[in-house]
Parts: sequence; C-alpha cells; structure tokens
Amino acid sequence: MFKKIVGGVVALSVLALAIFLLIAWEPSIDPINTPNPGAFSEEQINRGEVLAGLGNCETCHTTAPNKPLAGGRAMPTPFGTLYSTNITPDPKTGIGQWSEEAFARAMREGVTQSGSHLFPAFPYTHFTKLSDDDTSDLYAYIMSQSAIQAEPPENTLEFPFNIRLLLAGWKWLFFDEGRYETETSKSEEWNRGAYIAEGAGHCSACHTPRNVLGAEDTSKAWEGAIINNWYAPALNTSNRTPAGWTETEAYKYLRNGGSPFHGVAVGSMADVVHDGLKQAPDSDLRALSVWLSDLAQASGDQQASANSVSAIHSAHNNQSPSTMMGEGERLFTYACAACHYNEPNSTNTLRPDMALNSAISAPTPINLIRVTLNGVSLKEGLPEAMMPGFAHALDDRQIASLLAYLRSTHTDQPAWTNLEQQVRDQRP
Repeated sequence: MFKKIVGGVVALSVLALAIFLLIAWEPSIDPINTPNPGAFSEEQINRGEVLAGLGNCETCHTTAPNKPLAGGRAMPTPFGTLYSTNITPDPKTGIGQWSEEAFARAMREGVTQSGSHLFPAFPYTHFTKLSDDDTSDLYAYIMSQSAIQAEPPENTLEFPFNIRLLLAGWKWLFFDEGRYETETSKSEEWNRGAYIAEGAGHCSACHTPRNVLGAEDTSKAWEGAIINNWYAPALNTSNRTPAGWTETEAYKYLRNGGSPFHGVAVGSMADVVHDGLKQAPDSDLRALSVWLSDLAQASGDQQASANSVSAIHSAHNNQSPSTMMGEGERLFTYACAACHYNEPNSTNTLRPDMALNSAISAPTPINLIRVTLNGVSLKEGLPEAMMPGFAHALDDRQIASLLAYLRSTHTDQPAWTNLEQQVRDQRP
C-alpha cells in the first residue's frame, strides 16, 4: 500500500512537472538579417522615437552617453542585480537579428527571440498594452539606431530566482497580456493619458509598491513606493501635498521639470522629464495631466491656489521669534530661506516653497535627505536652476534638526523617526 501511495505521488509530480514544462516552454523565432533602416519611413521612425521617450528606454538601457541603448545598467532588486540588455541592432550582442514578430512578442509576452522568459524588470506587463502600430513604430526606431557591440554583465540573481523558466509561473500569477482597452465613460484625452501612463510610460512600475515576489501590489496601486533609493510619491488621493495635482500643475511639471505647488523633478523622475518626455508633443503631456488630475481627484486651479496660500500662511505662523529659534529653524532661516521663501499669494517655481513640496509631506524623508546632501544638479529640476548640496557643510545631526523642523512646521504629517541615522545612511 505504501509503495502504491509513493508511486502515485511520484507519478503526479512527474505529470505536474511535464504540464508545467509544456506551458512554460516557448519556441524560438527564426533570426533575420538586420533590417536596413531605409526600410522604415521617416515618419514611422519619428513616431517610434517619441514612444521610446515615453517609455524612457534610453535611461534603463544606457550606461555611457556614447553608447545609447547598449545596455549594462545595473538594477538592484531584492533578489539580486539585473543588468539591462543591449537593444541596439547589433546582430551579436543586441537585437539586430530579431524580427518584428520577435520584438512584438518580447514587448507583449515577455519572451525573447530565443524563447527565454524575460525578467519583469523589463516592463512588458505594461508594454503589452501598446497598439500594433505603436509597437511597429518602436521597432522601426530601434532598428534605425547605431549598432553597438556591447555585452552587458551577467545577472547576479540568487537561486531559484535566476531560473527563467520559473517566470512562467510568475506570469501566471501576475501578468495579464492584452492591449489597452478604452474606458468609454472617460474622454478621448483621458484615455490617451491612461494609455500612455499604463502602457509605454509604465508609471505604476515606480509609483506602486511591490509584493514579496516583485510584482506590483494592485491593492495599493499608485500609493507611492521607493525605487532606486528614491521615493516615487503617491499619485492617487493618498498624496498629502496641500495643492494636489491639477491639470495645470501636472502639465508644468511634466513639460518643464517643476511646479510651484509640488517642487522640482529629481533623481529618476528628472530622467523621465528631461530625457524621456522632451520629444513628446504637448497634446500627450496634456492628456497625461488630465488622467493624473483625475486619478488624484484634484480640485480645480482656484482651490489649489487657496490651499497653497493657506499652507504657506500656516508655515509662516509657525515661525519663532529670533531669540527662541531652535537649531533646525536657525539653519533654515540662515541657509535655506533666501531661496525657499515665498509670499503666500505669490509662489515662484524657482523658489520651491517647502510648505508645498512633495518631499516634505512624503511618508519617508529619503528624497529630502538626498536633495539636502547632494543638491539639485543642472540636469535635474528646472532648466538653468540648481541647488548646492550641504553634505560637507552640515553634519548628520544638523540636517536631521533641519528636516525635523520643516516636517513639524510646514506639514500636518507625523514626525519622521530616526532621522539622524537615516541621514547617515544616505551620506555619499
């Protein structure tokens, strides 16, 4: 009897494994000779360039300016480090031998030309929503770029996360293939914004927390997450900034890199705005703004202005007489206020007001710490504007005092804890 039970278990296990392998296996697609860029129209290549920007392809697939799209960028994950692949048309180390069919399968199903499953760091979970025409245009753009021979480093994922075949199970749990479906109750402009945000833009990949298996936690969609050691703020109603993301403010931010009611783009978001979206037409950015404003359930511009005035007034009222200032307030008054002070009715994007800034009201101080330590470079934030870093001018205790003062006087949010240690952890 015992032998029969063991035999039955073994047989069922073998059968289950065989079924899994049958489901997980994907065929290769025949390689082709690298397409001649002349095979694509200029209009198609130009449209593909805009899509590549919306997807911010170059940021993830580039490590050196003279080797665009050649891959090799390290992407630390809880399971080990992944390196972006070479997506130039190089036939040996890039995707030069990929047909459009193979390219489309990678974008939509997360499977390479050879049949291997792609790790979801490549956001095919979003790219699957792209239309046939957009996928074709993106292929045309990439195949028209310079072929660069460059082999990225080997991934260093821990076992068993380095077994690509197991990704078939991950996909079964967390991946729904399919094109974007129009929301008929919304406007055409809203749907265009949603198509960009959920598809090429893959915005929730950064702005949504992930579960223990690295998939987006859809129960907390758009609630903000830490990625690349930056906090990507919540984009829905859990965002605590006083003014909210109105269409006007969202457009300013996406077009120029800053908004008087939210501050300036830094870190990964600066790459998105200044590198990714620079080729995007105004119509696409306004569509994104319409969608974002709806997601955030923002009030109109008039209410946002009123909230801004109220927040700045409140911060001003919390100022102490000069003889009673604590360390944090003294530091802000003498080192920061010259560039961060606004009259309540006259906010200036070039003088980001700390009562309105997303970094102040965020649940984590990580963005504010990093900006205070390292400043804002000319490549980030607003064009031709920068902020010096204070890593060498202030010690950990002083920066912790400054940030604690700002949090307590410029927001209605609870105090951050263990600030001095958090500052120490972010020291360059």
